[in-house]
Amino acid sequence: MQSAVEKSRSAISQAVVAAIRSAWPAGTERAALHEPWFGGNEWEYVKECLDSGWVSSAGKYVDEFERRLVEFTGARHAIATVNGTAALHVCLQLAGAGRDDEVIVPALTFVATANAVSYCGAVPHFVDSERNTVGLDPRKLREHLDAVAECRATATVNRRTGRRIAAVVAMHTFGHPADIVTLAEVCREFGLPLIEDAAESLGSYVAGRHTGTFGLLAALSFNGNKVVTTGGGGAVLTNDDLLARAARHFTTTARLPHQWSFVHDQIGYNYRLPNINAALGCAQLDRLPEFLERKRSLAARYKDAFASVSEIEVIGEPPGTRSNYWLNNILVADAEQRDEVLRQTNEQGIMTRPVWTPMHRLPMYAACPRGDLATVEWLEQRLVSIPSSAFLGAARG
Repeated sequence: MQSAVEKSRSAISQAVVAAIRSAWPAGTERAALHEPWFGGNEWEYVKECLDSGWVSSAGKYVDEFERRLVEFTGARHAIATVNGTAALHVCLQLAGAGRDDEVIVPALTFVATANAVSYCGAVPHFVDSERNTVGLDPRKLREHLDAVAECRATATVNRRTGRRIAAVVAMHTFGHPADIVTLAEVCREFGLPLIEDAAESLGSYVAGRHTGTFGLLAALSFNGNKVVTTGGGGAVLTNDDLLARAARHFTTTARLPHQWSFVHDQIGYNYRLPNINAALGCAQLDRLPEFLERKRSLAARYKDAFASVSEIEVIGEPPGTRSNYWLNNILVADAEQRDEVLRQTNEQGIMTRPVWTPMHRLPMYAACPRGDLATVEWLEQRLVSIPSSAFLGAARG
């Protein structure tokens, strides 16, 4: 027999189901968390690659994809890569992160952020997130660096571990811009390069400026669940000409240009995006403004739909920003309510998911340095991601 508390949780979960469905186009009963949407020039562009034989890491669509990313984001350079993790790995290498360094990252992030640090032989160092942006908290970052960092002539060092702190990675979580302006100020105070993990934030802005253009370098992702997809894929953004040249060289196995010789001047990576994937990406970029408009429409509908469910809070864009609403999220009362919402929604064909397990609770990162993570642990018990595909933002009726 259900207790009064269990009945209340069940009723709230049923209200969540009803609110989600009420925001969707009429007649829609089931939806995944985030699905790609094809219906433009995808087949035409990909078929051209197949017909011409240009399917690998050289071809016109790679150049076109990079050109259009520069045009859209306002970054000076874009270097396309095989995936977003590869892009972030390149960013960290070019920023100077190396073996036995530390790199500050949010504890609340997808595991690829911390993994890319490990690929460099460096150690992730976890800092708390903000409640309103769900991104790295600049106030907590400054307080933590004041407590542990020593700024020497040639490096900023963690006085507790003796390791150099090489960089800070700020993620724009769920597509909502982090407080990147203040984070950049903190990084300058402590002499640390800022890298933006903008994997989820294509089409998001801070005071009219695109995310990924505030730091020294940034990484984008075009995985199948992103706003636009290349199947797999990513890109490095930077305004630095020398870093852009190095990124292009580094991701092409560090081969020196020559008509026929194979001479490589450093250890590089085979990280360039294939032309066939770039063709798919170009077709998706054709429709990016439509995707963004529909995703914002869906977010507005969710906000209206949940207005009458007092126990639920919808995560919205931070003040002064414009979010792509890559992934919509709600906040519930506690972990028990979260699990009941997850159970009922998934049983009824609505794919929902909890937020990622915080990095400091994964076995390979449990011993890493970290600050106070109270907000991350609070959010982890309450966040629920709900279906956010662009086509769900179509007109109702």
